[in-house]
Amino acid sequence: MRSRGVPLAGPDVAAWRARLPAAFGAAPRTRLLRALAAAAFLAWLAWALVHFGVSPQRLWNGLGGLLAILRLMVPPSPGELWLDILQGLAESLAMAFLGTFVAALIAVPLGFLGAGNVVTAVLLRFSIRRLFDGFRGIDQLIWALAYVRAVGLGPLAGVLAIATADIAVLAKLYAEAIENVERRQVEGVAAAGGGWPERLRFGILPQVLPVMLAQALYFFESNTRSAAILGVVGAGGIGLQIAERIRVRHWDEVAFIILLMIAMVAAIDWASARLRRRLIGR
Repeated sequence: MRSRGVPLAGPDVAAWRARLPAAFGAAPRTRLLRALAAAAFLAWLAWALVHFGVSPQRLWNGLGGLLAILRLMVPPSPGELWLDILQGLAESLAMAFLGTFVAALIAVPLGFLGAGNVVTAVLLRFSIRRLFDGFRGIDQLIWALAYVRAVGLGPLAGVLAIATADIAVLAKLYAEAIENVERRQVEGVAAAGGGWPERLRFGILPQVLPVMLAQALYFFESNTRSAAILGVVGAGGIGLQIAERIRVRHWDEVAFIILLMIAMVAAIDWASARLRRRLIGR
């Protein structure tokens, strides 16, 4: 470094090094900790690969088996029971819609209870948020297995599984949206003499309702794909049709079902994207 053509003296460099040590490179202790962390990560990765039996030979054999299945899928065929396939697709679509609708309705009041600018009691809000975390830790498939044992086989178990798994996630997203609303609109309603119900109805809800609807539409799109998996465990939908055909190795019919699912998800994605743009803009 130079100042007016004169090199900086050694004491000046030492002073800058003392003031800004990070600008001159990491300290030896930091470099040692980074090296130990990298070594620990590599050791864990090697243990995981050995424990899971990952090997080039096994991967190569698996790739060959996958290619053989793909060859059996061409050309796709609806088979003789194509009406059952259409019924399964309709069930999956209905499961996704009903489950998302129920979850969104229940998540709205829970979202208000979990928002810091609505519920000022710290202990109550903390408890509600931790309840959200606990429910989010359980996957839809686990809920589906539980509901199949509780209410029996069929799409009702799938609807309940989707709704139960999505309530906590949507409630957390709704609570975060409520916490980020513009305060001046709420203060304006309060200045006009409005109480808490009026503040929620006219100050907060109009701001977050488009976001809530857009998030519910996104979850509907995602649950359309998830509903296919729930049918594998007996929770209704197209998943049961897929599992039956895989069991008897009718791969051409499996390919036909997959193509129908892709077309259905693409149509829902296109429609929900247009609705989201109308609700919250581009």
